[in-house]
Amino acid sequence: MNVIANHLPTAELQRLDAAHHLHPFTAGAELKAKGARVITRAEGVFLTDSDGNKMLDAMAGLWCVNIGYGRRELADAAHAQMLQLPYYNTFFQTTHVPAIALAKRLADLAPGDLHHVFFAGSGSEANDTNIRLVRHYWAAMGKPDKRVIISRHNAYHGSTMGGASLGGMEPMHAQGGLPLPEIEHIGQPHWYGEGGDMSPEEFGLLRARELENVIAHLGEDRVAAFIAEPIQGAGGVIIPPDSYWPEVQRICDAHEILLIADEVITGFGRTGYWFGSQALNIRPDIMTIAKGVTSGYQPLGGSIVSDAVAEVVSEAGDFNHGYTYSGHPVAAAVALENLRIIEEEGVLAHVREVAAPYLAEKWAMLADHPMVGEAKSYGMLGGLQLTPNKTVRAPFAAPVGTVGLRCRETCFKNGLVMRHVGDRMIISPPLVITREEIDLLLDRAWASIDETYRGVLGDGLFEAA
Repeated sequence: MNVIANHLPTAELQRLDAAHHLHPFTAGAELKAKGARVITRAEGVFLTDSDGNKMLDAMAGLWCVNIGYGRRELADAAHAQMLQLPYYNTFFQTTHVPAIALAKRLADLAPGDLHHVFFAGSGSEANDTNIRLVRHYWAAMGKPDKRVIISRHNAYHGSTMGGASLGGMEPMHAQGGLPLPEIEHIGQPHWYGEGGDMSPEEFGLLRARELENVIAHLGEDRVAAFIAEPIQGAGGVIIPPDSYWPEVQRICDAHEILLIADEVITGFGRTGYWFGSQALNIRPDIMTIAKGVTSGYQPLGGSIVSDAVAEVVSEAGDFNHGYTYSGHPVAAAVALENLRIIEEEGVLAHVREVAAPYLAEKWAMLADHPMVGEAKSYGMLGGLQLTPNKTVRAPFAAPVGTVGLRCRETCFKNGLVMRHVGDRMIISPPLVITREEIDLLLDRAWASIDETYRGVLGDGLFEAA
């Protein structure tokens, strides 16, 4: 892999970055004072920064670099496509070969009757599409009042106006007048944080039935769809109780509600299956995809739509919606090569039979630490809860995220990219990670949690709320 060996000194790169670059989900003044971390290269599951520090990327970028960094095949696919057809749109009854081939490939991989793809540039864009799509569908079905979409508190469905409205994160809703009208939210299936004295099974049913209660309150004739991640990602890797999804499926089926599975994180092998819906026996009408479809090497998203929904929309005249880069030929070519690699190199089998079982065994051991109340994983997703009292699942007295942020920064210092959501620590490593690399990940995670623990004790922060 060709890399630029020489670059400006880190301090100068940080100065230029602060002067001109507005970062997502970042306090600009704080970053300017501290200086951004400058990543200059990557290979396999490792990143290297501008000072030569090497870090194990346990987040696969932003949940997306499924086949790892440095795959020359994807660069070659992009190069070849750029030389042949670098860009054309799919508006005005026009198409091109990469979009056709990728749509067919995705239709073959998707479960059930999900055989139609509307391409976007990201998961956020795809979820905006889903809002338009389900409302257009019900209008075409002669039910224009079915417009309300139900989601969950602490869900993440993107950061556009539509995507952030579907998501249930209060800090996002506090900016920009969100959520948009006719989007409702119910509780999340987060047993550790919200289950009280109930068993996980009881709590899963309770949270699923909140959906039925809202449908009854609003009226079935007004509710268009329910959208949810099979496993909540940015909310803290929330793995629902086993009782949750079967009951949600029953409710959607019983009340003529479209079910949208947001597979932006759980798609393309992260659960050991092509899609999380297959792992959890969900039968969606629409799936949102992005991230792992190209392993992050190119921006690409989309909505995979059922035969029934696509047929109605296709017969209803123009669907007045689309993006300049819908089905971009270079992104589509890279996606096709990425999917080939996942299939031909047996990546799903590696996850199911090697990486995920080994990660589950090792990750669960973190629960032995005095500051860890829960350590759970599913496929190549892991979440653990930091707590001052694991017996009663207590939160810290300090503001939420104080300890989690300390732990995240300690992880970076110790050569590990592990993210925090409040006081939960989460991982989503590349699917190709080896047993030896999992050992390294866990060694660095334990060391970082323990170092954080000693600092929290020393500063008097190991107190329950």
